[in-house]
Amino acid sequence: MSKRKQVSAEEKRTRMLDLFHEKKDFYQLKELEKIAPKEKQIIVQSVKDVIQNLVDDGLVDTDKIGTSVYFWSFPSKAKIAKKNVLDNAKTKLDEYQKKLDKNLEIIKKEKLGKEITDERQALLNKLKALNEEKSSLESELKKYEDSNPVEYERMKKSIEVAKEAGNRWTDNVFSVKSWCKKKFFLEDSVIDKQFGIPGDLDYIE
Repeated sequence: MSKRKQVSAEEKRTRMLDLFHEKKDFYQLKELEKIAPKEKQIIVQSVKDVIQNLVDDGLVDTDKIGTSVYFWSFPSKAKIAKKNVLDNAKTKLDEYQKKLDKNLEIIKKEKLGKEITDERQALLNKLKALNEEKSSLESELKKYEDSNPVEYERMKKSIEVAKEAGNRWTDNVFSVKSWCKKKFFLEDSVIDKQFGIPGDLDYIE
């Protein structure tokens, strides 16, 4: 006798949202515990936790009317939630692009009139990897424009990757400054002025 295939937590969320969006109605928990197992194959023991999880993420609304608690979610709400996440991701990407452009300009000035050393070549290799990582992030962002809520967690992780990449590049700038100080015995203020490094250059929080 074959075992019933287990349904993942994320799949249960998707099925429950589909149920709300298909029915476009208001339900009490006990009603959903009857409907969800039959129509969406979500075991009754999981229904309450799945709904609460969706409520916590703002994808399902709830309100108490008299002594009864009702739950509902319409397709328009999911669409708005997706748009908000996408807009936030684009804002963060724009901020990252500005910081990256500023750091690239610093490195461009630093390269003028200097020979390519092994250390400098290593930094250039890191720069190439960073640009490739940025391109990958932009490609991932395009995939999320029409995606369902399941993909949003992946997008958040991509933003974290972008932030880490920006911080790695800031490390590169500090490494170049350290190299210049040791090589030419210069002070921080002189290096900053020479190469146009902002005094408030810092890591992305």
